[in-house]
Amino acid sequence: MARSRDLRPGYSRRAQYGIFTGYVITVAGLVAGLVALGVSFYNPGAFAWLRGPASEVAAPVGEASAATRRSGAGLIAAINAWFEAGHQNLAMAREIAAARAASASARATADENRRLKALLGIIDPAAPPIATARLIGSTAASARRYAVIDAGTARGVHEGQPVRGAAGLIGRVVEAGRNTARVLLVSDAANVVPVRRASDGLPGFVQGTANGRIAIRLLTMGNNPLHPGDVFTTSGSGGIYPPGIPVAVVSAPRRDGAEGQLAADPAASDYVIVLPVYQAAAVEAMAASVKAGGPPIKDDN
Repeated sequence: MARSRDLRPGYSRRAQYGIFTGYVITVAGLVAGLVALGVSFYNPGAFAWLRGPASEVAAPVGEASAATRRSGAGLIAAINAWFEAGHQNLAMAREIAAARAASASARATADENRRLKALLGIIDPAAPPIATARLIGSTAASARRYAVIDAGTARGVHEGQPVRGAAGLIGRVVEAGRNTARVLLVSDAANVVPVRRASDGLPGFVQGTANGRIAIRLLTMGNNPLHPGDVFTTSGSGGIYPPGIPVAVVSAPRRDGAEGQLAADPAASDYVIVLPVYQAAAVEAMAASVKAGGPPIKDDN
């Protein structure tokens, strides 16, 4: 049978006594609490004898609660650190990339300054260059060997002028536009450069080959006196290239001369200088003689 919802004690004295006792205990507890509160206000040390044992009893609970708080704080910190690690790693990766880019830029600037200083060291004050330019293109894969520089007639560059790098001769200008010029490289088969051995002045000439290499030919016949490592420079004959510019180094002697390496590799030369034509009057006279149909004028230089 279901219990009645009516909670009144009815005629049960036991129930009535129970309710009355509850009221009495509640009121007594409330009065005792108010009295203890009033005493603590007026005399805070009155209950010191009771607070000590109570603190001892509650100490284990407090320690457990503190340990729980520390564990929770450590867990939250670990979770936050895990989420922050991704952002920190991304920021560090960006910083490393920026530092690498700055380092590469600094190395490139240092290399560029080194090459420019090398060019400054070869300038003759008595014959200042026409212009300083950058090699901006080449046809190294073609049967013909040309390069393009970023200087033209607007800066005084004209056909026939020699072009050299810090290490040696590059070639000569064959076409000049307003802001660019085309350079016939030493390694081209149509380019013949009069040279002499730097050690003793042995005369000869350097000519490019179809495969991009160069051949060194001697003007004197007989035993081949060339040795690997011999350096050949421009002789000044012909009136185009000034004397003393490194052109080639002997790599393998042959019966009629030698196979050589370029003193200045165009692929490794970023900056070049354009020089004035050496003995311009002799060059003009030779050109006029050729146009007139007569034999070329011999130059004993």
